[in-house]
This record gives sequence, structure tokens and C-alpha cells, in this order.
Amino acid sequence: MSAVQPIDLPLDESTKRQLARGEERAETKGAAKRTKRRLTSRGATIASLIIAVLWTTPTLGLFISSFRPANLVNTTGWWTIFQNPGFTLDNYTEVLAAGNSQLDLAGAFINSLAITIPATIFPLVFASLAAYAFAWIDFRGKNWLFIGVFALQVVPIQMALVPLLSLFSRGFAIGGMQIFPGLNAGGSYAQVWIAHTIFALPLAIFLLHNFISEIPREVIEAARVDGAGQGQIFFRIVLPLTMPAIASFAIFQFLWVWNDLLVALIFADGAVAPMTKLLAEITGSRGQDWNLLTAGAFISILVPLIVFFALQRFFVRGLLAGSTKG
Repeated sequence: MSAVQPIDLPLDESTKRQLARGEERAETKGAAKRTKRRLTSRGATIASLIIAVLWTTPTLGLFISSFRPANLVNTTGWWTIFQNPGFTLDNYTEVLAAGNSQLDLAGAFINSLAITIPATIFPLVFASLAAYAFAWIDFRGKNWLFIGVFALQVVPIQMALVPLLSLFSRGFAIGGMQIFPGLNAGGSYAQVWIAHTIFALPLAIFLLHNFISEIPREVIEAARVDGAGQGQIFFRIVLPLTMPAIASFAIFQFLWVWNDLLVALIFADGAVAPMTKLLAEITGSRGQDWNLLTAGAFISILVPLIVFFALQRFFVRGLLAGSTKG
């Protein structure tokens, strides 16, 4: 008896594409496993643990100092806690009661939220729209404009503070015609929102563009064939697929704005000052009350920790996906 010969059945185009996608996914998983094996070793694990311990040791010392009396903080180190025991909540009590005629810590906490949340949302909205345009809309000068946006990342923030402050206060005019009238917004959040948005846009556009450009062209073309416009493609296809990258950058932006002191010193004054500015003031004119700063630091760190742990599942995935192509 002759052996049974296999029969090759004809496959349609959709089946071939599905098989090709399956092979690509298998190759990707295999490459990921090989990379993981190369990067994972006992030496790398030990080195990571050592770095983690060295990195968290100052934070541990700050935490212990926040519960020590001021006289012990000024005369002994935190590592002598067993030789010189002493715990108190006076530092936290004084920080919560500290303030001036315009602001206390509770008000500064609200101001930090009022500054950080819009200053995180605004650049993400503008950057996601701009990144989609750079990735999937053809217009004249697109490549040169994207290079310009990318180049703005190397401009130090300090170089833009004085021009921005002048722009906000006096406005901008060309040939006697007032283009931007100026905000005259002392004591409001508008200046600090605009400043943080401007500083965040170059990096946000670059990262989101890299992520959005990785979306398969077949998905975008299929939506166009079905009659979807640019807005429908963005809101129904691109935006849901880009959420990991958006959440990843949102963590960075939230932490940066929440912990910012430089921009707050220039643009957030008076009754709109955030926690960072108030904590810098309560340490004294020469920093002699730095024991209060140890307690204030751990009060201000609560919100960033909540944000990070709530979005951490998007963090690494969004960063890796947005940094492999561009």
C-alpha cells in the first residue's frame, strides 16, 4: 500500500493573514524569552538588590528622623536610634499646624491637587492629538516640525522661565498689534498650568508618537474603508490602544508636577502656592528647622504613592512599547 500523501488545501487571504500573525506572535514570544534569559542572571539580581538598598537607605533615615524629637535630630544621627531612643509626633503636629496668613498645609495640599491634575491632563490631551497627527496624517513639513518638537527636549527649563514670566505679565505684540494680551493672573492657577503644559509637551508628543506609530496600518486603513473620519479613528481606535502609554506618561508628569518647586516659585505665589513651596518656607530662613521637612516630605508623598500603585500595571508596558520605534 502506498503512503497517504498530504493534501494542500487552498487558503483565502484572511486565513493567510491570520497564520502570518500567529507566526509573528510566536516569534515575538520566542525573542522575548531569549532576551529575558540573557538579561536575567544571578549577578544582575544581586546588583539590583544592592542598588535598591542603597537607594532606599536615605529614605529610611528620613522616615525615622520624622518621628524623632528636634534635639535628637540635631545632635545624633538616625542610625543611633537604638542608642538614643525617642519617638514623638511633634514634627507632624507642627507641620500640620504650620502656615502663614494666606495658606496652611491643608490649603497647600488642595493647591497641589488643583495644579497637578490639570497640568497632567492638558499636556496629555494636546500631545495625544499632535502625536496622532504626526503618525497618521500627511501634511507639508511634518518631518521638519517633528524634528523641531523633538529638539525642544534639550532646552533647559531655566532658560524659559524669565521669557514666560515676561510673556504672562506684559503679553506679546508684533508691529504694534497685540498678539497675546497677557494674563495678569497673579494669584491664579492659569500661569502654572500653562508653564507645566509647555514644558511637558515635547517629551509627551515624542513618546506617544512612537507608540501610536506602531499601530498596524491595516487597522487604520480598515477603519478608513468603513468610512471612519479622523476623529472617529482617533477616539475609537487609537485612543483605547494608546492608554498604556498615556498612563505611563501620566505617572511621570504627575510625579514631576507634584514634586516641583522651581516652577512653583516663579508662577505659583500667594494663596495658590503648592505643598513644595510651603515646606520650603517652614524649614526656616536658613534651614534650621529641617526636622519639620522630614515629616512634611512623608505627608506629601502619600498621593504620588497612590497614583503610582494604581497605574503601575501600565507603567513598564507603556514605556517599553513607546521606546522601541520612532
